[in-house]
Amino acid sequence: MTSIGIIGSKGRMGHALVNAIGERDELSHAGGVDQDDDFAALLSNCDVLVDFSTPVGLAERLDLCAKAGKPIVVGTTGLEPAHHLSIDAAGKSIPVLQTGNTSLGVTMLAALVKEAAARLGDDWDIEIVEMHHRHKVDAPSGTALLLGEAAAKGRGIKLDDHSERGRDGHTGARAKGAIGFASLRGGSVAGDHQVILATDEERIELIHRAENRMIFARGAVKAALWLTQQKPGRYDMTDMLGLKS
Repeated sequence: MTSIGIIGSKGRMGHALVNAIGERDELSHAGGVDQDDDFAALLSNCDVLVDFSTPVGLAERLDLCAKAGKPIVVGTTGLEPAHHLSIDAAGKSIPVLQTGNTSLGVTMLAALVKEAAARLGDDWDIEIVEMHHRHKVDAPSGTALLLGEAAAKGRGIKLDDHSERGRDGHTGARAKGAIGFASLRGGSVAGDHQVILATDEERIELIHRAENRMIFARGAVKAALWLTQQKPGRYDMTDMLGLKS
């Protein structure tokens, strides 16, 4: 039986993860931690960890996981470049799966977005619209950025060099080849994402709607179980589903 420890256990995703672990007979819940809890004790009691907490302290958590030889799924959003460097460093010692979204459906959507962006020219404008509940603190969402990265990879460009966000006022014409983002917040929306590819006189819309947080929890649990069988390295959800080209 594989035991899973949860980082950020008191949050919405923490509760959903406990339920998702309970759905599978081959898994057990090793416990959870939040700020100021004994992380070392959790490390000694689990086979793999899932982190849906905050970026604060992520580097330290990764370092402790690496020293303990424990794989970790990082689903925390709002990461900065320094966090990704810490993930790369940990991946030299342990398996680390980092993703902006653990939904299997979103993972497939990203693969479709990458394929569409690769096949269509830059005269097709790409816009990504996301909506989440009123309590979400970061924007664009990790999932929106994941989809933007998929589009950029399809085109062979860097997202940071072609991203357009927060348009307001007299912005001028849309830059050719840009990947635009729009963020909406309100109510209790678990997560809606729409990728629009538009050119003259036609438009493609690819949409994913999350109806319940359990889809993320089940995907994270599946990813954690898969990760225990992998060699040290950095992975994402496309690796787990065998979608890497």
